[in-house]
Amino acid sequence: MITPDFAQTMAAYNAVLNTKIYAAAARLSDAERKAERGAFWRSIHGTLNHLVWADRMWMSRIDGWEAPTQTLAESGTVHEAFAALAEARERMDADLAAWAARIEPEWLDGALTWFSGAAGREITAPRGLVVTHLFNHQTHHRGQVHAMLTAAGERVGDTDLPFVLPSGG
Repeated sequence: MITPDFAQTMAAYNAVLNTKIYAAAARLSDAERKAERGAFWRSIHGTLNHLVWADRMWMSRIDGWEAPTQTLAESGTVHEAFAALAEARERMDADLAAWAARIEPEWLDGALTWFSGAAGREITAPRGLVVTHLFNHQTHHRGQVHAMLTAAGERVGDTDLPFVLPSGG
């Protein structure tokens, strides 16, 4: 389904985009970042928190990282301070890149079984599909943050993969 190169490219892409998104968010006040904006996770800050939480949750299943202690419902409030949130994101992006650099094609071809609190049951899925979801989930919610930042008057710049990573990774 996917290759280690795909995971490495997406980890690099997400790190660059997260840097751009966080730089734009940092130009807003704390109140502006935390303002209700009609998104599922309510605000820019809440959505960015959810992404850090979700990446940690998925990586706890995929690679044995420590799982977050907060529930899904609490995932929008993991880090109150923006500086702590930004630091967690930067650290996570470095850890994701290191993980992607060491995965093997055979591992991607296997299956992953986990208990989903959201679904309330055990699920088994191909690892390649789960890894694709990890990156797709980031892209989905980061797009929401991009829209909220744009509405707040901030600009992120290019977000298209070929323009962000013209060499492909």
